[in-house]
Amino acid sequence: MSEALRATLIGGKGFVGRHLHQALQAKGWDSYVAERDDPRLTTDDLGHVFYCAGLTADFRQRPYATVDAHVQLLSSILQHTRFASLTYLSSTRVYAGALNTQEDAALTVSAHLSGDLYNISKLMGESLCLHGGRNVRVVRLSNVYGTGMPEQNFLADILNAATKTKRVVFRSSPDSEKDYISITDVVRFLPIIATQGEIGIYNLARGRNTTHARIAALLEQFGVRCEFENHAPCISFPPISTLKLESLSGQPELDITSELPALFNHYTKKP
Repeated sequence: MSEALRATLIGGKGFVGRHLHQALQAKGWDSYVAERDDPRLTTDDLGHVFYCAGLTADFRQRPYATVDAHVQLLSSILQHTRFASLTYLSSTRVYAGALNTQEDAALTVSAHLSGDLYNISKLMGESLCLHGGRNVRVVRLSNVYGTGMPEQNFLADILNAATKTKRVVFRSSPDSEKDYISITDVVRFLPIIATQGEIGIYNLARGRNTTHARIAALLEQFGVRCEFENHAPCISFPPISTLKLESLSGQPELDITSELPALFNHYTKKP
């Protein structure tokens, strides 16, 4: 019998990391969740590293922690550890303002905008990965949904309201839209990219957007009253290109519109 593939997860206790760890173990991998100061990081061969550490909704309040997670810790791992490959989880948020969403698109950021601290730090992490001379892939994740989503997550927020009060007030317009990808597809694709993908960047997204109006219509089928604030802004993200992902291993299989009933049922049962 061949030896099991080894994986080391950095940030393995977060939403994506927890699901990935479970999925790898189910597939027979020797998967290990490392702490920041874990001595194994400098003594062992880490196998395939999945770098899941990062901040999301609270990055504006924690700028130093954001740069530490997205850049400084990553730099230490790249410089001082032994691994077969490293897969760095970035975000499709970096495409804000871009003319296209292919992986080689030119991107725009501004140091004057507080919201761009996230994108700048992620792009610095990506650049370290691509120019450090190691066997590394960068995966730009879209908006990941599934059980155990962080409470600050947009979908988690509206599902909590929908199941507890049967009323949701959207603070952005019905035409607002973004790309959502299931955690099930994420943990299916990540090992494939790590072991079969080429060095470089991959978008990991559904490849099509879903509007707030569509989500509201689905919630109303469950008896939820949905409202939109007057003059709410339209927050629209560009559709994410998935051509490179599809050429490697096909399209994501799941869609938020078909998964929402199961998610609603899950949140209904939450204490």
